[in-house]
Amino acid sequence: MRNLLMTVCYDGSNYYGFQTQPGGNTIQDCLETAIRNLTGEVVKIHGSGRTDAGVHAREQPFHFMTSSQIPVERWCLALNARLPADIRVTGAEEVDLDFHARRSAKRKTYRYTINANRVPDVFQRSYQLHHPGKLDIPAMQQGLSYLLGTHDYTSFASRHSTKASHIRTIDEARIEVDTSFARLGSRDQGVIHLYISGNGFLQHMVRIIVGTLLEVGQGKRPPEQMKQILEAQNRKAAGPTAESKGLMLWSVEYE
Repeated sequence: MRNLLMTVCYDGSNYYGFQTQPGGNTIQDCLETAIRNLTGEVVKIHGSGRTDAGVHAREQPFHFMTSSQIPVERWCLALNARLPADIRVTGAEEVDLDFHARRSAKRKTYRYTINANRVPDVFQRSYQLHHPGKLDIPAMQQGLSYLLGTHDYTSFASRHSTKASHIRTIDEARIEVDTSFARLGSRDQGVIHLYISGNGFLQHMVRIIVGTLLEVGQGKRPPEQMKQILEAQNRKAAGPTAESKGLMLWSVEYE
């Protein structure tokens, strides 16, 4: 048997997330079907983590065991010929048999994108949350800083979370603003990218953080309140869950 580690990117707009669901139509379903059509094997792939319905991925690793002897350098082209156009395998390598795409992961980074221009971008509308109202971006960055470190993030987790522990570590969080598409003389603020990295994330965690930060940016909450929300360990203390379409799994790192 061989253990193959691959990386997939996808537009999640039309899917119910990465992991197989009872209703089907997931990234995992498409990948397993493509592998079966290529090799005749019924395999179960293991992703680096789940993504919600409508969430995208720039780089999502997954691994699976196979007895196929297809050379590793041919897998990407062969699978992509059997996948929908909005899913593409971008890398493949053979790894140790004990490697696990989720358990071996050391750090994950997500990016959430907010279009803060008055007019939404027609071509990026499936990947950005449009927020034309004025946002206090420095206040949002200040609020984000209170989430750094190792904490219990229950306040920023879905009420339906089934994890035994909500303790996670966020080691980096930053906001970048791209004003290249902002119109001169307008109230456009550009496109806001929020990058957040850590050792793991809870269900809806990044989207709840974004929804709460938007309230900070709107002046509905002071940035210092993020610390109180975190300490409350109560989902009701935080803001709404931001739309899934603005979220992208950016990268997953291994040793």
